[in-house]
Amino acid sequence: MSRDQRVRHNWALLFARYKAALMQKPLVVVFTLAPAFLGAPLRHYDFMLKGLQEVETDLRSLNIPLLLLQGEPTEELPRFANARSANTINAGAMVTDYSPLHISRRWKSAVAQQLTIPLYEVDAHNIVPCWLASGKLEYSARTIRPKINALLGNFLTPFPALEPLPTTPREPLVEWESVRQKLHADPSVPAVDWLLPGEKAAADCLNSFIQQKLSGYALERNDPNADAISNLSPYLHFGHISAQFIATKVMASQTLEEDRKAFLEELIVRRELSDNFCAYNDHYDSYDGIPNWAKETLAQHNGDKREYLYTAEEFERSATHEPLWNATQHELVQSGKIHGYMRMYWAKKILEWSRTPMEAFDIAIALNDRYALDGREPNGYAGVAWSIGGVHDRPWFEREVYGKIRYMNANGCARKFDVQRYIKRWML
Repeated sequence: MSRDQRVRHNWALLFARYKAALMQKPLVVVFTLAPAFLGAPLRHYDFMLKGLQEVETDLRSLNIPLLLLQGEPTEELPRFANARSANTINAGAMVTDYSPLHISRRWKSAVAQQLTIPLYEVDAHNIVPCWLASGKLEYSARTIRPKINALLGNFLTPFPALEPLPTTPREPLVEWESVRQKLHADPSVPAVDWLLPGEKAAADCLNSFIQQKLSGYALERNDPNADAISNLSPYLHFGHISAQFIATKVMASQTLEEDRKAFLEELIVRRELSDNFCAYNDHYDSYDGIPNWAKETLAQHNGDKREYLYTAEEFERSATHEPLWNATQHELVQSGKIHGYMRMYWAKKILEWSRTPMEAFDIAIALNDRYALDGREPNGYAGVAWSIGGVHDRPWFEREVYGKIRYMNANGCARKFDVQRYIKRWML
């Protein structure tokens, strides 16, 4: 269990349970806690470990043990699996969930080479498995949408029940406090207190969104003062809830079709487009991964005069001249998220106020990964690449610094929502 940290509605776990029954073997769920994961600070480890503690409790009610290994996955997983294969248990297979990120792919490749048993990978994160939705890098939502829609009917199916094991597990419970004490995560980015982690909290958040916020979503989603957002992105990032389950609940709701359609476009097409971007672009987390037309236009304007220039440290401290941008950075640091519309604005201003577009890309990725609860995630990488590098977008009217990259400014924001209200909320 790696990307999809939940018991319910989990195709990877369901497949593992099926294989266990077929092979007449016991089932063990293993989570390997790496000493560092792409610089994740305490905020992310706290949210993840509390969710995993709930996973352990729920699995135990099904007589399925959760074991937590600590160390490098490329060393710990083969050691564990091969030790099981060598004793009387005689392990028969390993199942893993899917991620398109470099680090996960490297881990799985290295583990597979050391195993003496089959390794299966199951996409429990996307509704249409990433490799089936498309076998190539897609240009935009327009090109992947018909491919996903053509397959949705095959995959938007009910989830079977996860059957319990017949015998109580012998493995001891995880000593969670000891695990936390051994963490080396940066404590300067503290845990959030406004959002509870875990599967039950994710389900409550979904129900609250459908009942209170989904109505009017199409009109209000770009207003950061309207509180029309679902707040589901951290739960989706850690796999505390299934996108497929969310989709079925939203589709069954009594809200207007335009609201359901707007939300499902983001949940399904845009999310799966982000996984496609990371799966088929080896440079998804760097400036090298943006399209050639964007590189050319940004290079042509690299020498343009910047009215303001800030360092990475100044951006991190919200020390720019503009209260609106500073408010977005405050929202990110304080809450672990930025409203989706404002995250686009946030990244584009980093482009405008950095010495080079390459530097801007690196700063935006680093800040998003450090503070956002859904950092180190395809959505984040694709979002920065869209804002700064025109990924999944098209050339627009040419202007200084941006070239043909889509432009945003504070006046445009003021036409959409009460900017001063947003600033007051986050700058107090």
